[in-house]
Amino acid sequence: MERKFSILNTTKSKTPVLDFMSIKNTVLGKSYELSLVFIGDTRSHRLNLSYRGKDKPTDVLSFPLSKASGEIFINLKKSARFGVGFLFIHGILHLKGFEHGVRMENEEKKLLKKFRITLPTTHGSSHSSRNRYRHISS
Repeated sequence: MERKFSILNTTKSKTPVLDFMSIKNTVLGKSYELSLVFIGDTRSHRLNLSYRGKDKPTDVLSFPLSKASGEIFINLKKSARFGVGFLFIHGILHLKGFEHGVRMENEEKKLLKKFRITLPTTHGSSHSSRNRYRHISS
């Protein structure tokens, strides 16, 4: 049984086009209920401060609500560095129970390849995966 998957864009930016449903179903399964919300710096900052104690906006936040549901918030203003596709994959892997590290990086690479998602050229191929986690603030 396929459950609800919702996307809400609270910004003035255009909603990114990506097969979010297929990625969600591949990683979390068809029965997982997911809300994806695109936000800006102000809301990102507020959520990051409230839930993580970090006084700055962040690029992606994942909130598991139960074993079968969760929410992901992606800051569109901060998405240029890694891209919405990477941030979405990163967020759903956190919902799946992954923590930062080699195992998560390998899974991200597999999913990026599977869904033909490339990192923006501003990211630079010279950065190692380890450096990525110093900058990403999920």
